[in-house]
Amino acid sequence: MKLGLGWKLYGDGSAPPPGEVVKPQERLSWGRTTGLGAQHVVAMFGATFVFPIIMGLDPNLAIMMSGFCTILFLLIVKGRVPSYLGTSAAFVGAAVIISPNGENPAVLTGAILVAGVVLALCGLAIHLLGPVVVLKAFPPPVTGAVVMLIGFNLAPVVATVYWPVDQWIGLLTMAFVVLATVLLKGFLGRITILLGLVFGFLMSWVFDLVFGMHQVVQDDGTVASAMRVDLSGVADASWIGLPALHAPEFQTSAILVALPAVIALIAENAGHVKAVQEMTKEDLDPYMGRAILADGVATALSSSLGGSPTTTYAENIGVMAATRVYSTAAYYVAAIVAILFGFCPKFGALVAATPSGVLGGITVVLYGMIGLLGAKIWVESRVDFANPLVLVPIAAGLVAGIGNVELAFTESFVINGIALGTIITLVGYHLLNALAPAELKPKPLPMSAYDTPSYDTPEDSTRT
Repeated sequence: MKLGLGWKLYGDGSAPPPGEVVKPQERLSWGRTTGLGAQHVVAMFGATFVFPIIMGLDPNLAIMMSGFCTILFLLIVKGRVPSYLGTSAAFVGAAVIISPNGENPAVLTGAILVAGVVLALCGLAIHLLGPVVVLKAFPPPVTGAVVMLIGFNLAPVVATVYWPVDQWIGLLTMAFVVLATVLLKGFLGRITILLGLVFGFLMSWVFDLVFGMHQVVQDDGTVASAMRVDLSGVADASWIGLPALHAPEFQTSAILVALPAVIALIAENAGHVKAVQEMTKEDLDPYMGRAILADGVATALSSSLGGSPTTTYAENIGVMAATRVYSTAAYYVAAIVAILFGFCPKFGALVAATPSGVLGGITVVLYGMIGLLGAKIWVESRVDFANPLVLVPIAAGLVAGIGNVELAFTESFVINGIALGTIITLVGYHLLNALAPAELKPKPLPMSAYDTPSYDTPEDSTRT
C-alpha cells in the first residue's frame, strides 16, 4: 500500500513560478522544504499550545503529540491531503464543564478519547458511503449552530476566570491582537495570537517592574499578592525529558458533554479537504472520509496519553496559499520539529508560566471568533432563517447551549450547555423536516457549501 512517502522533485527544486503549484506528492529541494516546514511550525505554534493551557492540559505534550498525529494523518490519507494537526478548540467548552481549572484532566481526556473514536467511525462511514452523507446528517444550519454555541458558551469563562485576574493586561493584550489582526499582513497576520501572547508576556513583565505585585483571589477565596510573571518553574525544569503523561478516565456525563464537538470537527475536516481541493485542482473527495477518520484516530491516540484533541489547521492552509507549495514533505519536517520541542520540559514550563491576564485578553478574542465561525457557515451556505423549520430548532438550541440550560435525569446524570443545545438543534431540525410538508423543507445544498477556505483570517479556528 502506498503511504505517500515518495516525493517527485518539482522542476529544479526552486519555488514555483506565478500560476504554478507544488502538489502534495512533489517537493522542493530539501533545504527549501526544511524552511517551509519551519514556517508550518510557527503557523501552528500559538494555538497549539494556547488551547491546552485553557483546557488544563500539558502544552508540552500537546506540541509533541501534534507532531506524531500529523505523521499518522498523512499516512492514513496516503499523503494526498496536506495538513497539520494541531490542538482543537472544539473541546474547550467541554473542558470548562468537565475539568474546571484543570481539576479533572483524566476525565476530560477520557471524554475526548471517546469523541475521537466516534469521529473515526464517522470518517469510516463517510469513506464507505460517500461525502454526500456529511450534508445529509449535518447540514449547514445545524453545523453552524453547534460551532456558534461552542464559542459563545465560553463567554462566562472569560468574564469570571481569566479577565478579573488582571483586567488591564487583558485589555492591552486584546487590543494588540485586534489591531495586529487588521494591520499586519501576510505571514505575520496569521500568527497574531502567538504575537499577542508574546506582547502580553512583555507587558506583564513591565507592569511587575513599574507597579509591583498585584492582588490575586485564591481558590479558597482569600486574597494574596503575586507577581504577574513567575519564571521559577522554567529555571527548575530540565532541558531534556518526557512531558507529563496520564491515563484517561471515563464518565458517561462527561462523554455526553464532549460528543457535540464531533459535529464541528466533521464540518471542519470537510471544509479543509474542499479548500485544498480548490487550491490544488485535484479531486480529493475520495479522501474526505480518510481525513475525518485520520483526525479521529489521531485525537484518540493523543488523548489516550493525556494529550489534547487534534484538528486540521487553517493557519497552515494559509502558509500553503501564500507559498503555493502543498508538498506533504514540509509537513513531515514540521512534525519532527514539534516532536523535538515536546521533549524539552523547559519549553513547557515557559508556556505554563503564561500570566492569566494574558489569557484573558486572548480568549476574549478567540472564543468570539469560534462562535462567529458558526455564523460564517450560515452566511456562506445561504441558510434561510425565514423558514421556521430552520429558525425554531436553532433558536431553541442556541439559547439552551449558550445559557447552560440543564436537563437533570438524576442527581448524577445531567445534560446541559453545549450537549443539550446540540441535541435540541440536531434532533429538532431533523424531526421537524421529517414531519413538515415538502414545500416547507429547505432545499438540499451541494457539497460546495463546505468550500469555505478560511486561510484569510489569522487564527481562524479550525480550532473548532
